[in-house]
Amino acid sequence: MARQLNPNQQKISEKLIILNDRGVGILTRIYNIKKACGDTKSKPGFLSEKSLESSIKFIVKRFPNIDIKGLGAITNIKSEIIKSLSLYYYTFVDLLDFKDNVCEILTTMDALQIHLDITLNFELSKNYLDLVTTYVSLMILLSRVEDRKAVLGLFNAAYEMQHQQSDQSFPRLGQMIIDYDAPVKKLADEFIPHQRLLSSAITSLTKIYPMRNLSAEKWRELQLLSLVGTPATLLKAAKTDTMSCEYVSLETLDRWVIFGLMLNHQALGHQDLITSMWISALDSSWVVALFRDEVIYIHQYIQTTFEGMKGYGKRISEVKECYNQAVQKAGLLHRERRKFLRTALKELALIMTDQPGLLGPKALLIFIGLCYARDEILWLLRHNDNPPVVKSKGKSTEDLVDRQLPELLFHMEELRALVRKYSQVMQRYYVQYLSGYDAIDLNFKMQQLQVCPEDESIILSSLYNTAASLNVKQVEENETFDFRAFRLDWFRLQTFMSAKSAIRIVDFPDLARLLDSMVFHTKMVDNLDEILVETSDLSIFCFYNKMFEDQFHMCLEFPAQNRYIIAFPLICSHFQNCTHEMCPEERHHIRERSLSVVNMFLDEMAKEAKNIITTICDEQCMMADALLPKHCAKILSAAASRKKKDKNKKHMDDIRRPGDESYRKTREELTTMDKLHMALTELCFAINYCPTVNVWEYAFAPREYLCQHLETRFSRALVGMVMYNQDTMEIAKPSELLASVRAYMNVLQTVENYVHIDITRVFNNCLLQQTQAQDSHGEKTIAAHYNTWYSDVLLRKVSGGNIVFSLNQKAFVSITPEGCIPFNPEEFSDFNELRALAELIGPYGIKLLNESLMWHIANQVQELKRMVALNKEVLIILRSNFDKPEIMKEQFKRLQQVDNVLQRMTIIGVILSFRQLAQEALVDVLDQRIPFLLSSVKDFQEHVPGGDPLKTVSEMASASGLKCKVDPALSNALKAHKPELDEGEHLIVCLLMVFVAVSIPKLAKNENSFYRASLEAHTNNTHCMAVAINNIFGAMFTICGQSDIEDRMKEFLALASSSLLRLGQESDKEAIKNRESIYLLLDQIVQESPFLTMDLLESCFPYALIRNAYHAVYKQEQLMH
Repeated sequence: MARQLNPNQQKISEKLIILNDRGVGILTRIYNIKKACGDTKSKPGFLSEKSLESSIKFIVKRFPNIDIKGLGAITNIKSEIIKSLSLYYYTFVDLLDFKDNVCEILTTMDALQIHLDITLNFELSKNYLDLVTTYVSLMILLSRVEDRKAVLGLFNAAYEMQHQQSDQSFPRLGQMIIDYDAPVKKLADEFIPHQRLLSSAITSLTKIYPMRNLSAEKWRELQLLSLVGTPATLLKAAKTDTMSCEYVSLETLDRWVIFGLMLNHQALGHQDLITSMWISALDSSWVVALFRDEVIYIHQYIQTTFEGMKGYGKRISEVKECYNQAVQKAGLLHRERRKFLRTALKELALIMTDQPGLLGPKALLIFIGLCYARDEILWLLRHNDNPPVVKSKGKSTEDLVDRQLPELLFHMEELRALVRKYSQVMQRYYVQYLSGYDAIDLNFKMQQLQVCPEDESIILSSLYNTAASLNVKQVEENETFDFRAFRLDWFRLQTFMSAKSAIRIVDFPDLARLLDSMVFHTKMVDNLDEILVETSDLSIFCFYNKMFEDQFHMCLEFPAQNRYIIAFPLICSHFQNCTHEMCPEERHHIRERSLSVVNMFLDEMAKEAKNIITTICDEQCMMADALLPKHCAKILSAAASRKKKDKNKKHMDDIRRPGDESYRKTREELTTMDKLHMALTELCFAINYCPTVNVWEYAFAPREYLCQHLETRFSRALVGMVMYNQDTMEIAKPSELLASVRAYMNVLQTVENYVHIDITRVFNNCLLQQTQAQDSHGEKTIAAHYNTWYSDVLLRKVSGGNIVFSLNQKAFVSITPEGCIPFNPEEFSDFNELRALAELIGPYGIKLLNESLMWHIANQVQELKRMVALNKEVLIILRSNFDKPEIMKEQFKRLQQVDNVLQRMTIIGVILSFRQLAQEALVDVLDQRIPFLLSSVKDFQEHVPGGDPLKTVSEMASASGLKCKVDPALSNALKAHKPELDEGEHLIVCLLMVFVAVSIPKLAKNENSFYRASLEAHTNNTHCMAVAINNIFGAMFTICGQSDIEDRMKEFLALASSSLLRLGQESDKEAIKNRESIYLLLDQIVQESPFLTMDLLESCFPYALIRNAYHAVYKQEQLMH
């Protein structure tokens, strides 16, 4: 037997690595089983079925000796039970197998008389202690799985029914479940043969543990993590005699100490160092982690274990005292540590950012800092989630809530990012260190070995050759390094030298320390990602998701911590580190959780930034509104009354002038705006901190979240500022809306100062959508609202009377006393307002407005055609007898709906006059925005070769707001109403022209046809017919395609002039009441027409009559006033 136990052949190191990994895998599976059984929704359905309730009680009561004869209820569903519970059952079988392997390796290590000392054989001691604590955690967790007996018993009963024999593993499995109902007592008995080995490992911890479990005051005294404290050593490599021990988690050390001494409790009281280490560990926590968020209240657990043992009264009272100490003082101790670490990590991050070269020599400090910070975060999470059972007086609960935690998390992420960013700097440094110092030192120490067995000699030579062969060129050429074999060889060598060997590790501590530091140096070259996970992985937050979200929201509400909030989304990328290949089914859930949480965090951050920006925008809009001319009336009125009465001086001072908010009495008094800008700056720092957050295979862009929120908010704000009320038909003036939009855009433009986003893209997306009828969400836009308002409200009111289109004011003007109409039409239709509208909705929006107006015109034209059809015969006679006054007079009397035709032509004229205003406003805007492009369009329009047969140039010119001989938009609208032309269409158009021409004199009867010279407008908008006649007939004859527009317009002029001349012979005063005003209409038709000239007019109608008419109307208006 002694011959077989050669340490070189036992593969202790390999077995420890494999068993530790498998232990974590089984822990993961048992953890998931415990969670599933503890939740009514996810536990196996059989355990909740009422029909199986008595069978399950029977199984649990008789476990593990179950007689299946009493379980008839499960006979019919045995295969379903096997299928459903096999995963659970075989996990317990795997645990049994793991237990056997652990017992075997512990026995082998005992037999080899291995000596453990964590300061010398770190890998061996660490893996041994990890295996022990994993084993203990597994057995304790097993004892806490609620339905373990029911699951195993039910599966085995179903298995026995199907195979007529129980599963071969069940007897041992059942016994293990019974044995480990009180796990610690059983484990302590089990470890009696292994006490020597366990004692040596725990005793070695006394060399490192006391220096790890120190207060923040002690850390300050020692200038822990400080680079500037000792400037002389700034460039020297940070190193200690126990490099690998420096960044072992304190939580891991506590578990080693507490679980180790629970199994080896005989050592307590015999050695002062061990006892003080035990008390120190129990003083600093009241819960100890088993796995993930599973913890045990350790003091109560130990008390229960010790209570049945003789002579342990002193130990029990010691544990009770430790519990009181932990509850009263641990919270404060850890709070102060976190406070210290916040400043220490911040200092490290600042220095390393400024001088990345220091990452080489000071790498150890970075990982120590990360490890210490992670310990404190783990402590806070576990203790916040599991408060003390007996609440003490004092502030312990306050110490469990840390509003500054995001700052610590952020500095950890900052250091992690620096390590990743400058990994090549570290590689260069340590490749040179390994080849230029470590290899030489190792060679020197190897030569001092007087005796060296063959296996040890081969490993040492291999280690030396690996280190000596390195050079910087490998880094420069991006060669992939892999030192796993180097580290495994050193692990093997530790095993050989710790057992009975010619060279014992305790005799060569310097060699052990050198190789330990070399292991750290190799990790800096090829294993940075893993060491980052080892020292700063925060995937634990995945299992404390409520606290994770609470901390995030607390940070969001606390402006002083806003800039650190990006740490929360970044931590979501850690979640995948907690998965294990032995439990692939949880991988999906963890992935989904991390993706949904990171999405939620980034969305809430962007939403909060958007809300702050919106508040600032609203304030700026109010300030911009205060500068509008309409608000100066109050100040002018107060100033005027002040001149009259000095008594009103006080009243004048009460009126707040725009700009008052800029005067400050003191800089210290922060206004609401100051606070909002401060909060925005902080939050934008977080959003701008990194371009992407990589979680699993997805990349999340925080800035894009902000862009999307700003786009949505800006779109809604734009429509909101229109203030369109469908019930009262109220709407904002375009100029006021434009002022508000500009104020809003000015604020959004400043966001670019804080975040690298393209705000112009946001403007383009939103404002372009506002030129369409609907935005991307299907909501109505600025263009849609104004389109509705101008066509359904303003122009309808014009048709109803009391509003006229003034040619000299270029606006629609009210001619009734103020208040008769709910709005002043000139405030919405003057050139400045329509120019503002054109700026807001652009050519697309104006085109949309045109289409709507043209649709209304096309409907009116359809009605006019209907009336022509009604009077067709009469109109044909009138057309052919225009030079026979008597016939004309007689036939005219036969015409039906003459007033209707005139009214409809006036409506068309009003619509087209408004359209002309809008087009002129658009040209003015485009002339400022795109002068070169507009001049090119004009050039095309004037010099197009071949007369533009396809009408493309006309359409382009019309879309740019330029006037065309024949309006393409009107032509298209009329075509759309009657796509197929019939032969009689041309005749209908000619007869409509005749109808209008012979009807014009009838307008003279109407008392509202009076021409107001001051407005250059007829009171009933008759002057708008000039625009209607030229545009409508121009378009209709173009559609007919007979190229006779000019001839037809001459015919119209002849008809109209002869009809008007007959007014001169009219004896009825009523019929010629406004004759002069109607004469002017003929002049306006010719002036508006691109086809008629003044010479033609002179040949048909004496200009003297028109001149006299102008004189008469001007005189008449003066007499009226």
